[in-house]
Amino acid sequence: MKDNLALAALPRLDAHLPRWREVPLYRHALSGNGGAPFDFHEEFFRLPFITKREMREGFPRNFLRADQRLESLLEDQVVELEHTSGTSEEQTPVLFRRGWWNEQEERALRLNAEVAGVLDKFPAARRATLTTPTCNGSACHTAWMSRTERTIGHTLYVNLARIPFLLKPDAHARMAEEIAEWAPQFLDTDPVHAAWFALYCEKHGLRFPSLKFILASYEYVSVAHKRILERVFRVPVLNLYGSTETGHLLMEDTRGELRPSDETAFLEIVHPDETGVGDLVVTTLSNDFMPLVRYRIGDLVQRRGSAYIVYGRARDALKRADGRRVTTHDVDQCFTEAAGVAHYQLRQEDNGTAKLDVIADGAGPSAEDLHAVTARLENLLQPAAPLKAQVVDSLLPSPSGKFRLTQRA
Repeated sequence: MKDNLALAALPRLDAHLPRWREVPLYRHALSGNGGAPFDFHEEFFRLPFITKREMREGFPRNFLRADQRLESLLEDQVVELEHTSGTSEEQTPVLFRRGWWNEQEERALRLNAEVAGVLDKFPAARRATLTTPTCNGSACHTAWMSRTERTIGHTLYVNLARIPFLLKPDAHARMAEEIAEWAPQFLDTDPVHAAWFALYCEKHGLRFPSLKFILASYEYVSVAHKRILERVFRVPVLNLYGSTETGHLLMEDTRGELRPSDETAFLEIVHPDETGVGDLVVTTLSNDFMPLVRYRIGDLVQRRGSAYIVYGRARDALKRADGRRVTTHDVDQCFTEAAGVAHYQLRQEDNGTAKLDVIADGAGPSAEDLHAVTARLENLLQPAAPLKAQVVDSLLPSPSGKFRLTQRA
């Protein structure tokens, strides 16, 4: 659907057309209709969406020019080859120019004026990263790696476990000691791992005076996670949204709104519902080695003015009895005033029943708080039977290592 924002972006997108025509994946779609020249203004929004399946098929020949060879590009250190985490389907290879990742990340971070000030004051700002470890040369949960091996440039990769709830106190103590010695200006975190670590720090009276802010990324940031991180570390906790294949697309500003990184990508919302929540479609603008044209990323978003709200993954949306969609964001808003919750998962079965598993923050939610949450969720979901809720010691991640706040059987 074309709106004023989309139409205004067309001249900027048109400038990329010569490069896109060189990409085998798009060559046919951009060749014009019956030999006629491709009318960008009229036809861009009729181009087919691509998904990870199209990205994987024929890789890397589906993206590289005829005169390019991946082996040579890697050997000459022109490009970097990474893989997606596999959150929604199998891992997908991603190719980008060497140095591009750091460039687009800093561009997104500077959308927040306070973060930009920190980066100006500390040009070599140190970060400590707490997220799902992967075997990618930075850290690996299947084998011990020393601190030296986990220190790459200005980044220290801290955790070595996939399931934070199973960590022993000595593992948390090691993480805290490393962060204190590293003295980072910010934490780069998966919110589930970070919130659980924060509770350990709170219990032992640990804080890190060097911290200026915390980035929460990698998966949906719950109000429960953010509440704990702000309470324990007493610095701004900022949502940074993106993906391995697209780069960072949205950054939380000083007003708490998610702002787009326009130089990195053009964003569309397709098939919106009556509230304006629809599927996010991304056209990347700065990664010439693997440009994505109308890539359906799999997330639901809403645009309000020039800002965005992320509603979670489309596949994790639940359904009311009347068929209406209930997003992860909708569910998470029910936990805004829910004390005693560190993490949760709401699972909906095919028959319309639902079960809520909660991991406790401290002593956990009181009976009254847990009842209030379930009442709000029942009002939202209209389940076929009363919602069952229980406090549990641990929740398992998906095969990618990420945790799902909402899940439909």
